[in-house]
Amino acid sequence: MSAGRNVYAVAVKSGLRVTQRCKQLTYSEDLPQISVVFIFVNEALSVILRSVHSVVNHTPAHMLKEIILVDDNSDSVELKFNLDQYVNKRYPGLVKIVRNSKREGLIRARIHGWNAATAPVVGFFDAHVEFNTGWAEPILTRMKEDHTRIILPAIDNIKYNTFEVQQYANAAHGYNWGLWCMYIIPPQEWLDKGDETAPIRTPAMIGCSFVVDREYFGEIGLLDPGMEVYGGENIELGMRVWQCGGSMEVLPCARVAHIERTKKPYNNDIDYYAKRNALRAAEVWMDEYKSHVYMAWNIPMNTCSPALRRHWSIEIQNSDFIPLDLHTGGGAKA
Repeated sequence: MSAGRNVYAVAVKSGLRVTQRCKQLTYSEDLPQISVVFIFVNEALSVILRSVHSVVNHTPAHMLKEIILVDDNSDSVELKFNLDQYVNKRYPGLVKIVRNSKREGLIRARIHGWNAATAPVVGFFDAHVEFNTGWAEPILTRMKEDHTRIILPAIDNIKYNTFEVQQYANAAHGYNWGLWCMYIIPPQEWLDKGDETAPIRTPAMIGCSFVVDREYFGEIGLLDPGMEVYGGENIELGMRVWQCGGSMEVLPCARVAHIERTKKPYNNDIDYYAKRNALRAAEVWMDEYKSHVYMAWNIPMNTCSPALRRHWSIEIQNSDFIPLDLHTGGGAKA
C-alpha cells in the first residue's frame, strides 16, 4: 500500500478484532464514496439502529455518502413512525428510508436499494450487523483499482442470544450441488502466500454483505429479479460475475459481524424458494452439470425454456467486455 492514513491510529472501541498485519496497512484519502443499503422486514428496531450507528461510527464521514434503509413491508408499527423520527433527528440528510408497498423478498428489495443509491459504490448488508474499524478503506481501495470486483467483507458471528462477537477464521465462500453456500478453505495459492491481509478469491458469496461498483452492477444485470424471496441469488451472482469478466473476493482486513438468526423473517417455506432459485441458476449457467443440482434436490430433470438463457445472453452480448458465447451454451473462452 502507498503511504496514507492509518485507519487504526484512532480506533473506536469494538468487540471485533483485526490482525496486526491489517493494522499496519495505510490507505489513500482519495477513495470513492459508498452508499450503504440495509434490508429489513420486521427486524427489532434496536438491532437496526445498532447497525446504523455501527456503520456511522466506523466509516470516515467523507466516504459514507448515505445510508439507505429498505423496509420490505414490515408489519411492526415501531418500524414506521419511530424509526423515521429517530433517524431524521439523529442523522438528518444521511439516512434515507425506502418502503416497499408489498413484500418483495430480499432479492428485489436489494434492487430497490440499488435504485435509490447515488454513490459510485454500493454496499448491501443485512440490518443485523456490526462493522469493524477500518472496514471500508480496504474495500474502496480494491474497488478503485478495478470496478469489476465484487468485494465481500470477512464475516464474523454475533451470537443471537448474547450479542457476543465470535471471530471466524478467514475463508472463501463455496457451495454444494444443491447450491447452498458455505464457508470453505481459502485457495492454496492464498495459503502459500502467507499474507493474511491478501484478498481471497472466492467462487460465491454467503450473501449477508457484499459491495459493488454501482455502474458495473447495473451493466451485468443486478441480482436476478426473477428469483423469489431469497436463496440462490448469491450463487447465481458468483457464477455470472466470474463467467462475465469480473471477479469476487473476500477481504480479511474488512470485517463485518453478522447475527445468524434462528428464524428467518420471510415465508416459512424457505426451502421451496431456495430450491426454485437454485434450479433457475443451474438452468442458466451450468449447462450439462445442471443435472447434479436436480439430483441434489431429488427432483426429476425439466426441459428448460430457453427464455432464461436468452435473457442473460442479450444482457451479456450488449456488454463489450464479456468474453462469452452463451448462445451456443459455452463457457468462458480461453
